[in-house]
Amino acid sequence: MTLKERLSPTHGGVRQMRIIAAGLLVAMAGLFFLARALEHHHPAWGYVRAFAEAAMVGGLADWFAVTALFRHPLGLPIPHTAIIPRNKDRIGDSLASFLRANFLVPGIVARRMAKLDVAHAIGRVLAAPPREGAMRAGAGKLAETLLESLGDERLGQLFKSAVSQRLKTLDVAPMLGKLMAAAMDEGRHRPMINAAILWTGRTLDANEALFRQMIHERAGSILRWTGLDETLSTKILDGLFKLLGDMAEDLNHPLRVRAEEGLASLAQRLQTDPELQEKVAAFRDAALANPAVGEWLDGLWQNARAAMLRAARDPQAVAAGKFGEAMRQMGTRLQEDERVRFAVNRFARRATAGLVASYGDGIVTLVSETVRGWDARTVTDRLENAVGRDLQYIRINGTLVGGLVGVVIHIIDTLA
Repeated sequence: MTLKERLSPTHGGVRQMRIIAAGLLVAMAGLFFLARALEHHHPAWGYVRAFAEAAMVGGLADWFAVTALFRHPLGLPIPHTAIIPRNKDRIGDSLASFLRANFLVPGIVARRMAKLDVAHAIGRVLAAPPREGAMRAGAGKLAETLLESLGDERLGQLFKSAVSQRLKTLDVAPMLGKLMAAAMDEGRHRPMINAAILWTGRTLDANEALFRQMIHERAGSILRWTGLDETLSTKILDGLFKLLGDMAEDLNHPLRVRAEEGLASLAQRLQTDPELQEKVAAFRDAALANPAVGEWLDGLWQNARAAMLRAARDPQAVAAGKFGEAMRQMGTRLQEDERVRFAVNRFARRATAGLVASYGDGIVTLVSETVRGWDARTVTDRLENAVGRDLQYIRINGTLVGGLVGVVIHIIDTLA
C-alpha cells in the first residue's frame, strides 16, 4: 500500500476502528479475569464474568469472520479464508456482469434518462455560465485533460463513428420530402426556379459559339451551302432566350407550372414511394462511404476539438466574444422553447442508449480485465479501505451482543 493510501482519511478511519474493536476485546479479557478473581465475594460478579466470557467469544468469532474475508487469520492457511484474494477474478467477472445486467442496458438507461431534463440543465449553464470559482476552473481543466489525454485519433474515431452511425439511421427521403413540401407551401421554391432559369440563360449565352457550331455540324450540306444554318442557329437561340425570359417574368408560365408540379410530385414520392426511398438511402450510404466524406468529418472534428480546447483553456475570452453570446442565446432558448428542449432530451436519451448498446460489452470487458489485472493485495486493500470501518463495527457489536447473550444464558442457568 502506498504512503498516500495509508495517510488517506478512509484508511485512518479503518485503523482507528480496528484499534477500538481490538481494545474492547482486550478489555473484555481483563474484565473476565477480574470477575473470575472476585466471583466468590459476591454473586453479581458471576454475571460480569458471564458477560465478559461471552463477549470474548463473540468478539473473537467476528474477528475471525472479518479477517477471513481479506487474509488468513494469524497467517494460518485455514480452509475458506482469504476469500476475496482467492476469488478476485470471479469478483471482477461478477461485478462486470452486474453492471451489464443492471446499468448498461439501453432500455434501463433510456427509462432513467427520460426523468432527466438534460436540455434545461445545459441551457441554464449556457445562459448564465459561472464567471469564476473552483467549479469553472476545475471543469475547464478536466475538459482540457480529457481532450489531450484520450488522444486525437481515439476521440476523432469515436466522433466520426457516432456521426456516421447517426447519419446511417437517418431516414433522409421522407425528411427531404417534407422540407420540399413545406418550402413550396410558403413559396420558397420560386427563387430556386428563378436561379435555375438565370443559370441556364447565362450558360447558354456563355456557350453560344459552341451551340452554333453544333447546329452547323448537324445541318445538312444544302443548309450550310446556302448559309441557312446560321439563320437557323440564330432563330433557335433567340427562341430559347425568349422562352427563358418569359419563364422568368411570368409566374404562371406553362413550363414553370410543369416544373412546380414535378417538384410537388417529387416531394410526395419522397414521403410515400418505397422504391424511391430505397434509392435515396442507397445514395446516402454510398456518400457516407466516400473518402471525401471521411475527410470532411475529419475536418469537422478538428475544428470542433480546437474550439473546445480554446474554450477549456480560456473560457473567459470565449464567453466574452460572439461565440459566448451565441451560447447564451442558445441556453435561453433551451430553457424556454418546449419543442427544442424535447428534441434535445430525446436526442440525448437516444444517443446515450445507443452508446450503451454499442459499447456496453466493451465497458464490461474493461471492468473485468482491469480487476483481473490487479494483484490480490491491491484488491484486498481497496475493498478493506472501502468497507473496513463498517466491518470493525461488526466486531464491536459482536462483542457487546455476545456479552448480553452470555448474561441471559447465565440468568437462565441460575434460575434453573
